[in-house]
Amino acid sequence: MKQASLSGKIFNAGNYIFLFLMAVICLLPLINVFAVSFSSSTAASAGLVKLWPVEFTLKSYEYVLQKPEFLRAFGISLQRVVLGTTISMILVTFLAYPLSKESKAFKGRTFYAWFFVLTMLVSGGLIPWYLIIKSVHLLDSLWALILPGGVVIFNVVLLLNFYRGLPKELEEAATVDGANHWTILAKIYIPLSGPALATILLFTMVGHWNSWFDGLILMNRPEHYPLQSYLQTVVVNREFSLLDPNDISSLSEVSDRTLKGAQIFLAALPILVVYPFLQRFFIKGVVMGSVKG
Repeated sequence: MKQASLSGKIFNAGNYIFLFLMAVICLLPLINVFAVSFSSSTAASAGLVKLWPVEFTLKSYEYVLQKPEFLRAFGISLQRVVLGTTISMILVTFLAYPLSKESKAFKGRTFYAWFFVLTMLVSGGLIPWYLIIKSVHLLDSLWALILPGGVVIFNVVLLLNFYRGLPKELEEAATVDGANHWTILAKIYIPLSGPALATILLFTMVGHWNSWFDGLILMNRPEHYPLQSYLQTVVVNREFSLLDPNDISSLSEVSDRTLKGAQIFLAALPILVVYPFLQRFFIKGVVMGSVKG
């Protein structure tokens, strides 16, 4: 028993050390970006900044926050997250409820379940996806960033499995009392599915906020780019055509590295603020939503 206990302690200590090192590895790049964004252009260009700002200054943030292009892209991303998350949560909830029923209660359940799961395994490809969005006249509009990804099948599977884990006696009792499916969903399933819904909410928010490729493909004008697409053109593919002469002259006061750091940190800040409030639901929501088929 003592030997087993000692082995368990060694195993736990090894896990803690490993997870701590992984956390440090994940945090160091973000800390470096944060430090660079608050450092002077001279120090950043010379590579003197590591994990602490050198010659502290706010010029990069002042420059970024005065740029109408950045603020406009930030606003587009906020609209996308609010509308996209709301629509996706409604669709996923309404789709997961009937698919969580037994085949005898919903005769087409197996067919529809396999139909949706198949879309996770087989994709039509980029060109058909683009042509469909173009054919319904969504190009260069905010809805092109929202509607095509309105139903995430992974989230549907997660939620329907969570529903299937709820006690059936609650639904049976509500049915005896005369409740219909809308009442059962609104007053039993949704209130009891807080962890799963919170997990899906965060998945959806992060997915919309971090998405950049669809903005580049579906938006014809740079002024319609969401924030991540705008950052991709500025930070990765530096397009000076998007800058006016005043912007180019102002760049002499800030380093390219400090400017990129400020924009990256401002883009990540909303998710960093929201994540701690929903992270505690992750384990329960994901585990309970994945144990049944």
